[in-house]
Amino acid sequence: MYITDDIKYIGVNDRELDLFESQYDVPEGMAYNSYVILDEKIAVFDTVDRNFTDEWLANLEAALGGRTPDYLIIQHAEPDHSASIRAFCEKYPQTAVLASAKALQFIAQFYGEGFIGNSKAVSEGEELNLGRHTLKFFTAPMVHWPEVIVTYDMTDKVLFSADAFGKFGALDADEDWACEARRYYFGIVGKYGAQVQALLKKLSGVELNAICPLHGPVLNENLEYYLNLYNIWSSYGVESEGVCIAYTSVYGNTKKAAELLKSELEALGCPKVAVTDLAREDMAEAVEDAFRYGKLVLATTTYNADVFPFMKEFIQHLTGKNYQNRTIGFIENGSWAPMAKKVMTAMLENSKNITYLENSVTIKSALSDENIETLKAMAKELV
Repeated sequence: MYITDDIKYIGVNDRELDLFESQYDVPEGMAYNSYVILDEKIAVFDTVDRNFTDEWLANLEAALGGRTPDYLIIQHAEPDHSASIRAFCEKYPQTAVLASAKALQFIAQFYGEGFIGNSKAVSEGEELNLGRHTLKFFTAPMVHWPEVIVTYDMTDKVLFSADAFGKFGALDADEDWACEARRYYFGIVGKYGAQVQALLKKLSGVELNAICPLHGPVLNENLEYYLNLYNIWSSYGVESEGVCIAYTSVYGNTKKAAELLKSELEALGCPKVAVTDLAREDMAEAVEDAFRYGKLVLATTTYNADVFPFMKEFIQHLTGKNYQNRTIGFIENGSWAPMAKKVMTAMLENSKNITYLENSVTIKSALSDENIETLKAMAKELV
């Protein structure tokens, strides 16, 4: 697949993978993207996961048409993008490997030393001329590892964006970009909003015709849409008006409260209410919804004078990814000593710009008439 007259896609699809990074469900697999610029000098961008080395090298060989690459540019040293470096260097020993100094260190840590015959560390703003194409390197530390660089082709106005603007799913998956890109962003990159903002600032004056990420499709239309979403996500802004209700329930009573709140919100015209059973549904989807919407209700039981384990895990995911700029409400349940609200509030104490609802619900075993009235008041406060 040609992206421009000189830039070709040579990546692979992984349809065997069940859990990305051994934690994120990927029912539509994963793409490991790689690209090559065919100019007077040839530059290859990144390699692929070790399970697809042979397929990738065959794709590269077909694209080269008998030529030899001059440069292998490693933008990100994580093994799903770097694990085929040794095989590449064995096949093309004269090719220069370009990466950040930190990336070269990581490559040695992962795969050993001495197999790269010619390497060079590149730095911020450095340029590389291939003939018609001139490349410019930008450092992008912690997007989402410290060694990351991105590369801008100044000729065709193409950004090779490393993991930025990536998504879950193989390239032959027929699915909406934003949903899986959002889940990917907040799962993989979400903690590092400030660093993503710094990269966006560097790129703010750059003209773009296409974005080539290391996962997901090449983006070459309506680029302002993708850039705007990344700006919202990385600034912890509100993408969509609505309420996320995340709950755990042992005997069904807290679930009833969550469902009643949902019904009340919808009756009041709330544009979207996303409800998640944290014990049974994908945790990453729940995290995605918590960041997508501006309002969050946490509903859970007291458990061992604490909160139910799945709720605790959920809040840890949120705080670990710098959850902020949101309105939060609480529904707690406890038959003799309700503690959940107190514990959850303490867990969120370091989150920035959190507004708590005046109305909170304390259930003692099962919903009471008073609880129902408070839920109605909570719904009115949320909308």
